[in-house]
Amino acid sequence: MPQSEDLPLALVVDDDEVFRNRLCRALTQRNWEAEAAHDGEEALKLARDRSPDLVLVDLRMPGKSGLEVVPELRAIDSSMTIIVLTGYGSIPTTISAMKKGADHYLSKPADADQILAVYETLRSAPGDVPDAPETVPTLARVEWEHMQRVIADCDGNISQAARLLGIHRRSLQRKLVKFPPPR
Repeated sequence: MPQSEDLPLALVVDDDEVFRNRLCRALTQRNWEAEAAHDGEEALKLARDRSPDLVLVDLRMPGKSGLEVVPELRAIDSSMTIIVLTGYGSIPTTISAMKKGADHYLSKPADADQILAVYETLRSAPGDVPDAPETVPTLARVEWEHMQRVIADCDGNISQAARLLGIHRRSLQRKLVKFPPPR
């Protein structure tokens, strides 16, 4: 895509190709230029070359995690807005992301309108970040996110994850068949 000096630049850093491409398309449709990076190293190279206005960083990626990339991005350009996106939201990771230099933290699936609303709020009133519609996740949602984290840590091995969770493998499988509970 040719560079445009008139459009703000967003850098989308996510190892999920479908999500990354969908978000780039959505930002482009909203008059942004969007660059995509599949990992932290590529993101840092693009940030050095182009200095984006907005960086969306996935928390969990192969290689450098989002938490490792955030301070390096901040060192490249302190004026860029950095929003951490993750499907594994928790208070400790939120605090850690903010301490390392992130401006905000959103749980996936975040859409382009939500992201741009946060960006506009941060730019117009730094420090005045909009609250999430529901700040306390349901117990079912927390349980589902925890199961997903454990499964990811076990490289998708359901039997191993069930042992670590202390539940029967079939119980875990039944819970996974359900869609993620609402926030």
